[in-house]
Amino acid sequence: MSRRARGVTSLGLVLACVLGTMALGAMSKAPCASGQWSDLRQYRLLCYTDVVPLLDTEQLRGARLPFLDECTPVEGQNCDEYPVVAMYVMRAAAWISGDDYTPFYWVNALLLTGFAVAIAVMLYVANGSRALYFALAPTLLVYGTVNWDLVAVALSTMGLLAFFRRRDRAAGVALGLGAATKLYPALLVVPLLAERMRERRPDGAIVLGWTTVGTWLVANLPFAVIAPTAWLTFFRFNGERGADFDSLWYIACRHTEICPTTRVINVASFGVFLAVAAAVWAIKVRRHPDFARWTLGLPVLVAFLLSNKVYSPQYGLWLLPWFALALPRLWIFIAFSLTDVAVFATRFTWFGRLQGAPGASQELFEVMVLLRAAVLVWCVVSWIRRPPEPIEIERRAIDARRVPRTEAVPS
Repeated sequence: MSRRARGVTSLGLVLACVLGTMALGAMSKAPCASGQWSDLRQYRLLCYTDVVPLLDTEQLRGARLPFLDECTPVEGQNCDEYPVVAMYVMRAAAWISGDDYTPFYWVNALLLTGFAVAIAVMLYVANGSRALYFALAPTLLVYGTVNWDLVAVALSTMGLLAFFRRRDRAAGVALGLGAATKLYPALLVVPLLAERMRERRPDGAIVLGWTTVGTWLVANLPFAVIAPTAWLTFFRFNGERGADFDSLWYIACRHTEICPTTRVINVASFGVFLAVAAAVWAIKVRRHPDFARWTLGLPVLVAFLLSNKVYSPQYGLWLLPWFALALPRLWIFIAFSLTDVAVFATRFTWFGRLQGAPGASQELFEVMVLLRAAVLVWCVVSWIRRPPEPIEIERRAIDARRVPRTEAVPS
């Protein structure tokens, strides 16, 4: 078999795997697609997805434009609580599907499958068959259609691929749009800027940084100017919300019965995040001085997830491209997958137990959260110890620079 044929076969395998994973995940949520949840099926059948209830809570029925048209006040509910791009992805899906839960769920499932396919293809271009770490991930199966995080994951992966190809302006546009979808892609900008500085390409760093900021502003500024109160809902809601069940903050508060105020947790979590990220960076530099700084994206995301007061179930999707790019270690990936899925299962069966259905205890759920946290620490330790190794797209660039130019032979 030729090299090209093997490549086509490998990409075909990756595509088949990601389509199969997303199809199984979408079908596993199908019992909840109708919105008939009075029998607690979302907990009994583990089919919970934010997509279904958010049709109502984000008031997407009819033709309401997020931020620009006021939400009808509903006690205990937030409306327009997502960033701009995410809200308009939801709005577009509702325009296509109409006002019923079931078609709204399936339109979004197809849309998210498209983003998952795009991520798998980009990872394949960047690092070959290691894209299977994404395409076959149990986390993708369980969480792929829980929320719209795959949109942000696709944009951040697009930014990384453009960065590898030295297209810094395109990378900045993708990351800026990603940050306007879910703020986490903004965390990746510093590692990418650091890599450009290591390469002694400050011009590339400047272009990437300002393009990211400019794109985010272009996406957000019209809404911030026209409807500032509605636009600020996302920031206000996340600033005021308390520690969520999946966070280490919540577990610490529950068991010590000494819980600081939300404002103190906000400041402390940010401080812990910065301290851990800086410490990991310093340790890695000491161990491997010339490592590729862009790989800091992995420990930066882990530090954020573990220090933050919210670790929503689907946030594990953020890490999947990094297993394909920065830490392709099978046993660590398996450990993360098992604990991440176990958190999902114990979380939602515990919620069901609170309402009278059989389910896990809160203590078992918290054990799974702590085990996942331990695996994530293991990920960072393994990344620190791992010698620098270029990924395939970097190897191709190195090989291209090594090929001597053909000189003309005098006649």
